[in-house]
Amino acid sequence: MTVATETSAAPLPRILLRPQRGWQPIHFRELWHYRELLWILALRDIKVRYKQTLLGAAWAVIQPLVYMIIFTAVFHGVAGMQTDGLPPRVFYFCNMLPWLLFSNSLMQAGNSLVGNQSLITKVYFPRLVIPIAAVITGLIDFAISFVMLLVLMAIYRIGVGPQILALPFFIALAFVAALAVGLWLSALNVEYRDVRYVLPLLTQGWLFVTPVIFSSASVKSPLLRVLLGINPMSGVVEGFRWCMLGRPTPGPMLAASTGSILVLLIAGLFYFRRMEKTFADLV
Repeated sequence: MTVATETSAAPLPRILLRPQRGWQPIHFRELWHYRELLWILALRDIKVRYKQTLLGAAWAVIQPLVYMIIFTAVFHGVAGMQTDGLPPRVFYFCNMLPWLLFSNSLMQAGNSLVGNQSLITKVYFPRLVIPIAAVITGLIDFAISFVMLLVLMAIYRIGVGPQILALPFFIALAFVAALAVGLWLSALNVEYRDVRYVLPLLTQGWLFVTPVIFSSASVKSPLLRVLLGINPMSGVVEGFRWCMLGRPTPGPMLAASTGSILVLLIAGLFYFRRMEKTFADLV
C-alpha cells in the first residue's frame, strides 16, 4: 500500500499596492525592469497602425509629399517666401520630416492612456511605458520618409556634408520633445476627454509658428527670434535642415529650444507621476 505524504508548499509572496500622495520621484529602475513590455506595446502599435490599410507604409511618404506640394504652390509660388536658396520642394519636404515625427508621435502619445483603458485597469506596471511606446511608433514613418528625402536630394543633386553626423541628435531631440508634451496631454486626456479634440488643432497651429514653411533667417525682429527660439521644435527643424541641406546653422536657437524641451520633459514627468494614481479610476 502506498501512503501519500502531504508536502507544504512555500507561501507565495504577497504584494500590496497603495497609491502614494503628493509629488513622487521617477523610478527609472522600475521602468528599465519593464523594458520588455515597452517593446511589446510599441510592436503592437506598429502592427495596428498598418493593419487593414490600403496603402500601408506608403502613407509615410504620401503625407509629407502632399504638404510639400501645397507649401510649394501656396507659400513659395503665391506668397513668394524664400527658401534659403534651396529648391522649394526639397526645402519643404526636409522641414516636414522632423515636424511629422513630432506631431504624429504627439497625437499617439496624447491618446495612449485612454486607448489602453483595459490594460491600465487590470495590470500593474509603470504607466510611463504607454506614452513612451506610443512615441516610438513615429520613428517607423520617419525612417520610411527619410529614404524619400534622400531620393529627392539625389534628383536635385544636393549632397550632404560632415554635419550629417549630428543628425541622430536632432532625431532624438524631436523624440524627446514629442514625449515631453505627450506626457502632459496624455495625463490631461484621462481627466478631461475633450483634450483629444484639441490635439489636432494644437498641432496645426503649432506648425505655423515653427520654421517649417519659412526659415528663421527671414525673421528680422530680435523679439520674434527670441520667441521663435522658445518654441521647442524651432531648433529641431532648423538643426535637421542644417544636417541635411547645410544651412542655416541653428546657433542660439538650438540652445533655447533644447532648454524648453528639457523644462517640459522634467515638469511633464513629475506631473505624470503625480496624476498616475488616478488613471485606473478615471480612464
